[in-house]
Amino acid sequence: MSLKIYFCGYSYHTQGYYSQHKSGFPGYLFRLQTEGFCEVVVKGKRRTLEKGDLLIIQPGDYYELLVEAGQSSADYHLSCKGDWVDEWWERSAKPTISKVDLDEKTLALWRHLIVEERRPSSEENKELSEYLLRALCLSLERAVNETAPSFNRPYTVTRMMRYIEEHATTSFKVEDVAKHAGLSVSRSVHLFKSSVGKTMIEYALEVRLSAAMERMKYTTMTLEQIAEDCGFGSYPYFHRVFQKKFGLAPGAYRQQD
Repeated sequence: MSLKIYFCGYSYHTQGYYSQHKSGFPGYLFRLQTEGFCEVVVKGKRRTLEKGDLLIIQPGDYYELLVEAGQSSADYHLSCKGDWVDEWWERSAKPTISKVDLDEKTLALWRHLIVEERRPSSEENKELSEYLLRALCLSLERAVNETAPSFNRPYTVTRMMRYIEEHATTSFKVEDVAKHAGLSVSRSVHLFKSSVGKTMIEYALEVRLSAAMERMKYTTMTLEQIAEDCGFGSYPYFHRVFQKKFGLAPGAYRQQD
């Protein structure tokens, strides 16, 4: 069975709204609360969803949604079914409700999928929608795992790591990372080092080196261009860092491939 998307959209409720599926929801349901709050009943339990709460249920689960008159509630929602989603669901336990970060990259994926589903149907659109759906499922799964209590590092540290990964090839300061995590500079520096085992700058250098190695393997950019593009600033500095890490010069590494 190929992937089937029943609906995918965004809703902002300012008036009362009610939805019920007594015989069980027909597909997998993803619902991410982005503003306000609402009430849901899932598997016989009544819960309040607040900003950042992600609801995931599987086909057949009893489901009710209630937004009281006078309250506001906004959410992204998606229902789908298919062999790939079945296989993804079985890989690991999926909590019914999780608190996740409202990451802009994940929301952008969701918005892209919404737009694709609005287009007139075609095989090309269907294929792109399927890949977007897979990417969204995997992104949401990562968000859930990284905020779970059993994750091997504080979620604040994960947020700092993601910020560094996103900005490593540009100019950023430790103060920027601390601000993103909502911590003081001293606290963020200590927490990052104790959790990751390296400083923020050391971690950023690893990300830059990884990006540089990809460019050396798969592009014809000059080593000087790669050094600048990956955030090293100058080729001599890039050369020095690379040789210290891998024991050979960037040029020699590129030639051996």
